Amino acid sequence: MAIKKLGILVGGGPAPGINGVIAAVALEAIRLGCTPIGFRDGFEWLAERYTDEQRELTIDDVSRIHLDGGSILGTSRADVSHDRQALDNTIAALKKLGIEALVTIGGDDLVASSAAIEHRSEGAIKVVQIPKSIDNDLPLPHSETTLGYETARHVAVDIVKSLIEDAKTSGRWFVGVTMGRPTGHLTLGIGVAASATCTIIPEEFPQPVISLADICDIVEGSIIKRRAMGKEHGVILLSEALSEHFSPEEVTDLQDVDRDAQGHIRVAEIDLGRKVKSEVQSRLEKRGVKVTLIDKTIGYELRCAPPIPYDAEHARDLGYAAVAYLMAGGSGAMITMQNGEFTPMPFGAVIDPATGSGRQRGVDVTSETYQVARDYMVRIGPKDFTDDAWVEKLAKAGGMDSADFRTHFAKFTQ
Repeated sequence: MAIKKLGILVGGGPAPGINGVIAAVALEAIRLGCTPIGFRDGFEWLAERYTDEQRELTIDDVSRIHLDGGSILGTSRADVSHDRQALDNTIAALKKLGIEALVTIGGDDLVASSAAIEHRSEGAIKVVQIPKSIDNDLPLPHSETTLGYETARHVAVDIVKSLIEDAKTSGRWFVGVTMGRPTGHLTLGIGVAASATCTIIPEEFPQPVISLADICDIVEGSIIKRRAMGKEHGVILLSEALSEHFSPEEVTDLQDVDRDAQGHIRVAEIDLGRKVKSEVQSRLEKRGVKVTLIDKTIGYELRCAPPIPYDAEHARDLGYAAVAYLMAGGSGAMITMQNGEFTPMPFGAVIDPATGSGRQRGVDVTSETYQVARDYMVRIGPKDFTDDAWVEKLAKAGGMDSADFRTHFAKFTQ
Protein backbone atom coordinates (compact mmCIF):
# COMPACT_ATOMS: atom_id res chain seq x y z
CA MET A 1 0.00 0.00 0.00
CA ALA A 2 1.45 3.39 -1.03
CA ILE A 3 1.16 5.83 1.85
CA LYS A 4 2.33 9.34 1.00
CA LYS A 5 2.02 10.99 4.42
CA LEU A 6 2.31 9.37 7.82
CA GLY A 7 1.67 11.10 11.14
CA ILE A 8 3.44 10.43 14.43
CA LEU A 9 2.29 11.56 17.87
CA VAL A 10 2.86 10.73 21.54
CA GLY A 11 0.25 10.43 24.30
CA GLY A 12 0.35 9.84 28.04
CA GLY A 13 3.34 10.30 30.33
CA PRO A 14 6.92 10.30 29.05
CA ALA A 15 8.85 7.03 28.93
CA PRO A 16 12.36 6.12 27.82
CA GLY A 17 12.54 5.04 24.18
CA ILE A 18 9.96 7.42 22.70
CA ASN A 19 12.53 9.22 20.56
CA GLY A 20 13.80 5.87 19.32
CA VAL A 21 10.34 5.03 18.00
CA ILE A 22 9.97 8.45 16.38
CA ALA A 23 13.34 8.01 14.69
CA ALA A 24 12.65 4.48 13.51
CA VAL A 25 9.22 5.37 12.10
CA ALA A 26 10.51 8.49 10.35
CA LEU A 27 13.59 6.83 8.87
CA GLU A 28 11.71 3.81 7.55
CA ALA A 29 8.95 6.02 6.14
CA ILE A 30 11.48 8.17 4.31
CA ARG A 31 13.25 5.08 2.98
CA LEU A 32 9.95 3.93 1.48
CA GLY A 33 9.18 7.28 -0.08
CA CYS A 34 6.66 8.43 2.54
CA THR A 35 6.72 11.81 4.30
CA PRO A 36 6.68 11.55 8.13
CA ILE A 37 4.85 14.35 9.95
CA GLY A 38 5.42 14.82 13.67
CA PHE A 39 2.53 16.27 15.67
CA ARG A 40 3.31 18.33 18.73
CA ASP A 41 1.69 17.53 22.11
CA GLY A 42 -0.28 14.42 21.17
CA PHE A 43 -3.92 15.13 20.30
CA GLU A 44 -3.93 18.46 22.16
CA TRP A 45 -3.98 20.72 19.09
CA LEU A 46 -5.57 18.33 16.62
CA ALA A 47 -8.60 18.12 18.91
CA GLU A 48 -9.01 21.88 18.37
CA ARG A 49 -8.67 21.36 14.61
CA TYR A 50 -5.37 23.22 14.56
CA THR A 51 -3.15 22.31 11.62
CA ASP A 52 -0.06 24.33 12.44
CA GLU A 53 1.41 22.32 15.36
CA GLN A 54 3.27 19.78 13.26
CA ARG A 55 6.40 19.53 11.15
CA GLU A 56 7.91 17.29 8.55
CA LEU A 57 10.63 15.13 10.09
CA THR A 58 13.88 14.83 8.15
CA ILE A 59 16.77 12.41 8.44
CA ASP A 60 18.84 15.12 10.10
CA ASP A 61 16.04 15.69 12.64
CA VAL A 62 15.92 12.11 13.83
CA SER A 63 19.13 10.29 12.93
CA ARG A 64 20.79 10.68 16.35
CA ILE A 65 17.87 11.01 18.78
CA HIS A 66 17.36 7.31 19.52
CA LEU A 67 19.47 7.41 22.69
CA ASP A 68 17.93 10.63 24.00
CA GLY A 69 15.37 10.72 26.79
CA GLY A 70 12.10 12.61 26.59
CA SER A 71 10.16 13.25 23.39
CA ILE A 72 11.06 15.70 20.63
CA LEU A 73 7.32 15.87 19.88
CA GLY A 74 6.26 16.45 23.47
CA THR A 75 3.23 14.56 24.76
CA SER A 76 -0.18 15.14 26.32
CA ARG A 77 -3.03 13.21 27.89
CA ALA A 78 -5.67 14.70 25.59
CA ASP A 79 -8.35 12.07 24.90
CA VAL A 80 -10.52 12.37 21.78
CA SER A 81 -12.41 9.11 22.20
CA HIS A 82 -15.09 10.46 24.57
CA ASP A 83 -15.69 13.79 22.86
CA ARG A 84 -17.33 13.54 19.43
CA GLN A 85 -16.44 17.12 18.50
CA ALA A 86 -12.79 16.63 19.46
CA LEU A 87 -12.71 13.36 17.52
CA ASP A 88 -14.26 14.92 14.42
CA ASN A 89 -11.92 17.89 14.70
CA THR A 90 -8.92 15.57 14.86
CA ILE A 91 -9.97 13.56 11.84
CA ALA A 92 -10.77 16.72 9.86
CA ALA A 93 -7.35 18.19 10.68
CA LEU A 94 -5.55 14.98 9.72
CA LYS A 95 -7.44 14.75 6.43
CA LYS A 96 -6.77 18.40 5.63
CA LEU A 97 -3.06 17.72 6.06
CA GLY A 98 -3.29 14.65 3.84
CA ILE A 99 -2.39 12.18 6.60
CA GLU A 100 -3.22 8.67 5.42
CA ALA A 101 -1.73 6.74 8.35
CA LEU A 102 -0.98 7.50 11.98
CA VAL A 103 1.47 5.96 14.43
CA THR A 104 0.58 6.74 18.05
CA ILE A 105 2.98 6.07 20.91
CA GLY A 106 1.39 5.58 24.31
CA GLY A 107 -0.23 3.46 26.99
CA ASP A 108 -3.69 2.32 28.05
CA ASP A 109 -5.18 5.84 28.06
CA LEU A 110 -4.22 6.40 24.42
CA VAL A 111 -5.62 3.15 23.00
CA ALA A 112 -9.22 4.38 23.00
CA SER A 113 -8.32 7.51 21.03
CA SER A 114 -6.25 5.52 18.53
CA ALA A 115 -9.09 3.06 17.96
CA ALA A 116 -11.68 5.83 17.74
CA ILE A 117 -9.83 7.60 14.93
CA GLU A 118 -9.43 4.39 12.94
CA HIS A 119 -13.11 3.53 13.39
CA ARG A 120 -14.60 7.01 12.93
CA SER A 121 -12.55 7.70 9.78
CA GLU A 122 -13.93 4.43 8.34
CA GLY A 123 -10.46 3.29 7.39
CA ALA A 124 -9.50 6.50 5.61
CA ILE A 125 -6.79 6.95 8.23
CA LYS A 126 -4.86 3.81 9.12
CA VAL A 127 -3.83 3.74 12.79
CA VAL A 128 -1.40 1.65 14.82
CA GLN A 129 -0.10 2.17 18.35
CA ILE A 130 3.26 1.45 19.96
CA PRO A 131 2.85 0.19 23.57
CA LYS A 132 4.85 2.67 25.64
CA SER A 133 4.60 2.75 29.45
CA ILE A 134 7.00 2.61 32.38
CA ASP A 135 4.13 0.95 34.26
CA ASN A 136 4.34 -2.25 32.16
CA ASP A 137 0.57 -2.63 32.55
CA LEU A 138 -0.63 -3.13 28.96
CA PRO A 139 -2.15 -6.54 28.11
CA LEU A 140 0.90 -8.05 26.47
CA PRO A 141 1.97 -11.65 27.10
CA HIS A 142 3.50 -11.84 30.57
CA SER A 143 6.98 -12.47 29.15
CA GLU A 144 6.92 -9.16 27.25
CA THR A 145 7.50 -5.67 28.64
CA THR A 146 6.22 -2.31 27.47
CA LEU A 147 8.64 0.19 25.97
CA GLY A 148 10.37 2.23 28.68
CA TYR A 149 9.79 -0.14 31.58
CA GLU A 150 13.25 -1.71 31.63
CA THR A 151 15.01 1.65 31.54
CA ALA A 152 12.80 3.07 34.29
CA ARG A 153 13.51 0.02 36.41
CA HIS A 154 17.24 0.27 35.71
CA VAL A 155 17.42 3.92 36.78
CA ALA A 156 15.31 3.28 39.88
CA VAL A 157 17.46 0.33 40.94
CA ASP A 158 20.51 2.59 41.06
CA ILE A 159 18.56 5.01 43.26
CA VAL A 160 17.42 2.23 45.59
CA LYS A 161 20.97 0.82 45.78
CA SER A 162 22.12 4.19 47.09
CA LEU A 163 19.27 4.26 49.60
CA ILE A 164 20.19 0.77 50.81
CA GLU A 165 23.78 1.88 51.37
CA ASP A 166 22.61 5.05 53.13
CA ALA A 167 20.30 3.02 55.36
CA LYS A 168 23.13 0.66 56.27
CA THR A 169 25.57 3.50 56.92
CA SER A 170 23.24 5.67 58.97
CA GLY A 171 21.19 2.96 60.69
CA ARG A 172 17.81 4.15 59.44
CA TRP A 173 14.87 3.03 57.33
CA PHE A 174 13.73 4.42 54.01
CA VAL A 175 10.11 4.12 52.87
CA GLY A 176 10.21 4.62 49.13
CA VAL A 177 7.05 5.27 47.09
CA THR A 178 7.59 4.36 43.46
CA MET A 179 5.71 5.48 40.38
CA GLY A 180 3.48 3.04 38.50
CA ARG A 181 -0.29 3.20 38.14
CA PRO A 182 -2.50 1.26 38.55
CA THR A 183 -0.40 -1.90 38.87
CA GLY A 184 2.65 -2.90 40.88
CA HIS A 185 4.91 -4.09 38.04
CA LEU A 186 7.46 -1.29 38.28
CA THR A 187 7.63 -1.31 42.08
CA LEU A 188 8.05 -5.07 42.23
CA GLY A 189 10.59 -5.07 39.41
CA ILE A 190 12.68 -2.46 41.19
CA GLY A 191 12.41 -4.20 44.55
CA VAL A 192 13.38 -7.59 43.18
CA ALA A 193 16.37 -6.31 41.23
CA ALA A 194 17.66 -4.11 44.07
CA SER A 195 16.87 -6.65 46.83
CA ALA A 196 14.82 -4.16 48.81
CA THR A 197 13.87 -5.38 52.29
CA CYS A 198 10.18 -5.50 51.40
CA THR A 199 8.03 -4.44 48.44
CA ILE A 200 4.28 -3.85 48.70
CA ILE A 201 1.98 -3.77 45.65
CA PRO A 202 -1.83 -3.56 45.32
CA GLU A 203 -2.21 -6.96 43.63
CA GLU A 204 -1.19 -8.81 46.80
CA PHE A 205 -4.35 -7.69 48.61
CA PRO A 206 -7.37 -9.94 47.91
CA GLN A 207 -9.92 -7.27 48.78
CA PRO A 208 -10.53 -4.31 46.43
CA VAL A 209 -10.22 -1.78 49.27
CA ILE A 210 -6.83 -1.35 50.91
CA SER A 211 -6.48 0.60 54.13
CA LEU A 212 -3.51 2.59 55.34
CA ALA A 213 -3.49 0.26 58.36
CA ASP A 214 -3.02 -2.76 56.05
CA ILE A 215 0.10 -1.20 54.59
CA CYS A 216 1.45 -0.05 57.95
CA ASP A 217 1.00 -3.53 59.42
CA ILE A 218 3.30 -4.99 56.76
CA VAL A 219 5.88 -2.23 57.13
CA GLU A 220 5.88 -2.46 60.90
CA GLY A 221 6.25 -6.24 60.75
CA SER A 222 9.15 -5.99 58.34
CA ILE A 223 11.00 -3.56 60.61
CA ILE A 224 10.38 -5.74 63.68
CA LYS A 225 11.56 -8.88 61.92
CA ARG A 226 14.75 -7.18 60.74
CA ARG A 227 15.40 -6.00 64.29
CA ALA A 228 14.95 -9.55 65.55
CA MET A 229 17.53 -10.61 62.93
CA GLY A 230 19.98 -8.05 64.31
CA LYS A 231 19.51 -5.43 61.60
CA GLU A 232 18.47 -1.86 62.41
CA HIS A 233 18.09 -0.62 58.85
CA GLY A 234 16.37 -1.35 55.55
CA VAL A 235 14.47 -0.05 52.52
CA ILE A 236 10.79 -0.71 51.93
CA LEU A 237 9.14 0.10 48.59
CA LEU A 238 5.47 0.97 48.22
CA SER A 239 3.61 1.18 44.92
CA GLU A 240 1.96 4.58 44.52
CA ALA A 241 -1.01 2.65 43.11
CA LEU A 242 -1.87 1.49 46.64
CA SER A 243 -3.46 4.91 47.20
CA GLU A 244 -5.98 4.26 44.43
CA HIS A 245 -7.50 1.48 46.53
CA PHE A 246 -8.10 3.51 49.69
CA SER A 247 -11.68 3.73 50.92
CA PRO A 248 -13.68 6.92 50.30
CA GLU A 249 -13.27 7.77 53.99
CA GLU A 250 -9.49 7.65 53.74
CA VAL A 251 -9.38 9.84 50.64
CA THR A 252 -11.78 12.47 51.98
CA ASP A 253 -8.84 14.79 52.52
CA LEU A 254 -7.73 14.26 48.92
CA GLN A 255 -10.65 15.95 47.20
CA ASP A 256 -8.48 18.89 46.18
CA VAL A 257 -5.70 16.75 44.73
CA ASP A 258 -5.15 17.42 41.03
CA ARG A 259 -6.53 14.91 38.54
CA ASP A 260 -5.29 14.10 35.06
CA ALA A 261 -7.22 14.36 31.78
CA GLN A 262 -8.85 10.97 32.39
CA GLY A 263 -10.06 12.00 35.88
CA HIS A 264 -7.55 9.85 37.77
CA ILE A 265 -6.18 11.28 41.02
CA ARG A 266 -2.54 12.17 40.49
CA VAL A 267 -1.39 9.58 42.98
CA ALA A 268 2.15 10.91 42.88
CA GLU A 269 0.80 13.92 44.80
CA ILE A 270 -0.63 11.78 47.61
CA ASP A 271 1.96 11.73 50.37
CA LEU A 272 1.67 7.99 50.97
CA GLY A 273 5.24 7.68 52.20
CA ARG A 274 4.82 10.37 54.83
CA LYS A 275 1.55 8.88 56.05
CA VAL A 276 3.07 5.40 56.42
CA LYS A 277 6.25 6.73 58.00
CA SER A 278 4.36 8.75 60.60
CA GLU A 279 1.97 5.95 61.54
CA VAL A 280 4.62 3.21 61.84
CA GLN A 281 7.06 5.41 63.71
CA SER A 282 4.29 6.41 66.13
CA ARG A 283 3.31 2.79 66.75
CA LEU A 284 6.86 1.75 67.55
CA GLU A 285 7.69 4.77 69.68
CA LYS A 286 4.62 4.14 71.86
CA ARG A 287 6.15 0.77 72.73
CA GLY A 288 9.60 2.22 73.39
CA VAL A 289 11.14 1.15 70.06
CA LYS A 290 13.22 3.95 68.56
CA VAL A 291 13.64 3.88 64.79
CA THR A 292 14.27 6.58 62.21
CA LEU A 293 12.15 6.42 59.07
CA ILE A 294 12.57 8.66 56.03
CA ASP A 295 10.11 8.80 53.18
CA LYS A 296 11.37 9.12 49.60
CA THR A 297 9.44 9.40 46.34
CA ILE A 298 10.93 7.70 43.28
CA GLY A 299 9.08 8.76 40.17
CA TYR A 300 9.51 11.58 37.73
CA GLU A 301 13.27 11.09 37.42
CA LEU A 302 12.56 7.76 35.67
CA ARG A 303 10.33 8.94 32.83
CA CYS A 304 12.74 10.93 30.66
CA ALA A 305 15.91 8.95 31.31
CA PRO A 306 17.97 7.99 28.25
CA PRO A 307 16.97 4.46 27.21
CA ILE A 308 19.23 1.56 28.09
CA PRO A 309 20.32 -0.59 25.10
CA TYR A 310 17.37 -2.97 25.53
CA ASP A 311 14.77 -0.21 25.16
CA ALA A 312 16.74 1.52 22.40
CA GLU A 313 16.68 -1.69 20.35
CA HIS A 314 13.07 -2.42 21.31
CA ALA A 315 12.03 1.07 20.15
CA ARG A 316 13.65 0.62 16.77
CA ASP A 317 12.06 -2.79 16.27
CA LEU A 318 8.60 -1.48 17.12
CA GLY A 319 8.92 1.62 14.94
CA TYR A 320 10.09 -0.38 11.95
CA ALA A 321 7.33 -2.95 12.45
CA ALA A 322 4.67 -0.23 12.68
CA VAL A 323 5.61 1.21 9.27
CA ALA A 324 5.89 -2.24 7.70
CA TYR A 325 2.45 -3.20 8.99
CA LEU A 326 0.85 -0.01 7.69
CA MET A 327 2.52 -0.29 4.29
CA ALA A 328 1.21 -3.84 4.00
CA GLY A 329 -2.33 -2.51 4.46
CA GLY A 330 -2.63 -3.20 8.18
CA SER A 331 -4.48 -0.97 10.64
CA GLY A 332 -6.32 -0.94 13.96
CA ALA A 333 -3.69 -2.72 16.04
CA MET A 334 -1.10 -2.36 18.75
CA ILE A 335 2.34 -3.35 17.47
CA THR A 336 4.22 -5.77 19.73
CA MET A 337 7.25 -8.01 19.72
CA GLN A 338 6.44 -11.54 20.91
CA ASN A 339 9.06 -14.28 20.99
CA GLY A 340 11.22 -12.21 18.67
CA GLU A 341 8.49 -11.74 16.06
CA PHE A 342 6.46 -8.66 15.11
CA THR A 343 2.92 -9.35 16.29
CA PRO A 344 -0.02 -6.97 15.82
CA MET A 345 -2.72 -7.13 18.50
CA PRO A 346 -6.10 -5.81 17.25
CA PHE A 347 -7.45 -2.84 19.21
CA GLY A 348 -10.49 -4.94 20.07
CA ALA A 349 -8.24 -7.33 21.99
CA VAL A 350 -6.61 -4.61 24.08
CA ILE A 351 -9.63 -2.42 24.86
CA ASP A 352 -11.88 -3.15 27.82
CA PRO A 353 -15.48 -3.00 26.48
CA ALA A 354 -16.76 -2.02 29.93
CA THR A 355 -14.58 1.08 30.28
CA GLY A 356 -13.65 1.86 26.71
CA SER A 357 -10.02 2.25 27.81
CA GLY A 358 -7.11 -0.09 27.36
CA ARG A 359 -7.14 -3.36 29.26
CA GLN A 360 -4.65 -3.49 32.11
CA ARG A 361 -2.30 -6.31 33.03
CA GLY A 362 -1.66 -6.67 36.73
CA VAL A 363 1.08 -8.59 38.51
CA ASP A 364 0.24 -12.30 38.63
CA VAL A 365 0.66 -13.00 42.34
CA THR A 366 0.00 -16.72 41.76
CA SER A 367 3.11 -17.09 39.59
CA GLU A 368 6.34 -18.73 40.71
CA THR A 369 8.17 -15.54 39.78
CA TYR A 370 6.17 -13.57 42.33
CA GLN A 371 6.57 -16.30 44.95
CA VAL A 372 10.35 -16.12 44.55
CA ALA A 373 10.16 -12.36 45.08
CA ARG A 374 8.08 -12.80 48.23
CA ASP A 375 10.37 -15.47 49.66
CA TYR A 376 13.34 -13.12 49.47
CA MET A 377 11.52 -10.31 51.27
CA VAL A 378 11.68 -9.80 55.01
CA ARG A 379 8.03 -9.95 56.09
CA ILE A 380 6.03 -11.43 58.92
CA GLY A 381 4.41 -14.67 57.74
CA PRO A 382 2.87 -17.94 58.98
CA LYS A 383 6.26 -19.57 59.59
CA ASP A 384 7.14 -16.89 62.11
CA PHE A 385 4.47 -18.17 64.50
CA THR A 386 5.54 -21.82 64.66
CA ASP A 387 8.44 -21.48 67.12
CA ASP A 388 7.75 -19.94 70.53
CA ALA A 389 11.36 -18.82 71.04
CA TRP A 390 11.32 -16.96 67.72
CA VAL A 391 7.96 -15.40 68.54
CA GLU A 392 9.38 -14.16 71.81
CA LYS A 393 12.37 -12.67 70.01
CA LEU A 394 10.11 -10.94 67.48
CA ALA A 395 7.87 -9.63 70.24
CA LYS A 396 10.83 -8.19 72.14
CA ALA A 397 12.07 -6.48 68.95
CA GLY A 398 8.66 -4.85 68.64
CA GLY A 399 8.34 -3.79 72.27
CA MET A 400 5.60 -6.37 73.00
CA ASP A 401 5.14 -9.62 74.84
CA SER A 402 4.49 -12.82 72.91
CA ALA A 403 0.72 -12.78 73.42
CA ASP A 404 0.41 -9.19 72.22
CA PHE A 405 2.61 -9.96 69.24
CA ARG A 406 0.43 -12.90 68.19
CA THR A 407 -2.68 -10.78 68.54
CA HIS A 408 -1.24 -7.74 66.78
CA PHE A 409 -0.06 -9.72 63.75
CA ALA A 410 -2.77 -12.41 63.76
CA LYS A 411 -3.72 -11.59 60.15
CA PHE A 412 -0.34 -12.94 59.00
CA THR A 413 -0.74 -16.40 60.49
CA GLN A 414 -2.49 -17.74 57.38
